[in-house]
Amino acid sequence: MESSWTPRQNKIFEHALAIYDRETPDRWQNIAKMVGKSIEEVKMHYEILKEDIKRIEQDQVPFPYAGIALQFPWTYVTE
Repeated sequence: MESSWTPRQNKIFEHALAIYDRETPDRWQNIAKMVGKSIEEVKMHYEILKEDIKRIEQDQVPFPYAGIALQFPWTYVTE
């Protein structure tokens, strides 16, 4: 079971993934330290993220605004 992650921790996690790529020594230790989680929690969160991305790329996640006509509170006027 995954621990609870705040939106801030998620942003830090995403940023840390960009900084510490696969070739970085002690990648998971560095990311865990930035996020304030254990190495195991960070690795599990990464696996969940990979699965989410896979589902999105396979169109298994519905678009949140499907079937809704978006209306904006302003109108563009051309002269």
